[in-house]
Amino acid sequence: MRNKDRPLPTPDRPNFYGRRGSRPLKDSRKALVDAMLPKIGITYPEGAGVDPNSYFDGTPEQLWLEIGFGGGEHLAGQAEANPTVGIIGAEPFMDGVGSLLRHLDERNLTNVRVVADDSRPLLYKLINACFDRAFLLFPDPWPKKRHAERRFIGPKNLALLARLLKDGAEFRVASDDMQYISWTLQHMHNHPDFEWLAEGPDDWRTPPSDWVKTRYEQKALRQGKKCNYLRFRRKPRQS
Repeated sequence: MRNKDRPLPTPDRPNFYGRRGSRPLKDSRKALVDAMLPKIGITYPEGAGVDPNSYFDGTPEQLWLEIGFGGGEHLAGQAEANPTVGIIGAEPFMDGVGSLLRHLDERNLTNVRVVADDSRPLLYKLINACFDRAFLLFPDPWPKKRHAERRFIGPKNLALLARLLKDGAEFRVASDDMQYISWTLQHMHNHPDFEWLAEGPDDWRTPPSDWVKTRYEQKALRQGKKCNYLRFRRKPRQS
């Protein structure tokens, strides 16, 4: 039964599956959250037609999006390697947000903005064709068949992503769960706005040259699991 105090899902506030809570933050992480999140955190806007460039000081050369950044290792690494790029990262779990903020603080990175919640209520409010690249790395695979609809990859979210990505923009998906990889390839193949950038097995078995490993990925590799790295391109819009 639905909790009466929980708002009904809407297009710009869909259901979120999973636990937002986590173990209590350490004092040092909590201090970072209290000090940094008010400065670089993004709250859900009231109206639509928001240009995400407005969240940054100046105009970044490109805008990237990472959906579910986990501990923030990849996001912080990309931000450090690409200082002229503005990166928006979303993560609903506060321990992950605290971990990212630690990386940003230690490296003095200023080109990141954070949504400490589900990304979609923000994404629905943004203008078309605003992102040059997007990442979905090692998401929860929701392996049970009855939970498959909870996966991020699906028709509604791909339609949203296709609207937000510029023509030629790259969408990267990585997972160590072969069921999720197969699911992703099926849905991406069925979507008319994306094409898979793979010509041979090395293109999905080997990460891109600018890859930054996540903590979860490193753990999976130590356990002998195989990780797959999928790259897709947003096709040009019809004139």
